[in-house]
Amino acid sequence: MSIGEGAGTDFDTMRGRNYPTIRQFTVFLENRVGQLLEVVRRFEGSKVRIVALSIADSTECAFVRFLLSHPEQGREILERAGLALIESDLIGVELPSGPQPLLRICTALLQAEINITQVYPLLVRPNGRPAVALMVDNIEMAMETLAEKNFTMITEGDLHEFDEAGD
Repeated sequence: MSIGEGAGTDFDTMRGRNYPTIRQFTVFLENRVGQLLEVVRRFEGSKVRIVALSIADSTECAFVRFLLSHPEQGREILERAGLALIESDLIGVELPSGPQPLLRICTALLQAEINITQVYPLLVRPNGRPAVALMVDNIEMAMETLAEKNFTMITEGDLHEFDEAGD
């Protein structure tokens, strides 16, 4: 492809709002009073909302994992703060109706021999239903498996639209 060819291509589709995964940002913090507050305050005055949060700590350090309503702006805020961060892809899954919805998700992934390495709930309900974020060892196969079993996936676009609606 020569330069200028395909200039009309919308590059946002490479990682845009409807990309089927949700980006997680992991930040390393000292395990001392006020560290989490300092990071959370960085989003004050911006349109970025924390839509999920997980903390794994030890005596001296903590790994804080964020899912953000506006990941591009959120990454910029975290980088400007001088925080080292790791970006990962997770799957957002709406919990199905009925008893034991997590059992249904875990069973579907087990049948496909997909390992879940992290899971935590979303603090918001983009479609009015509870949802979880999952890190798995084979994201493409997990998304395909869950789609085949008619689970509803949550995308970054759902989180962004939820934020704009102010619900």
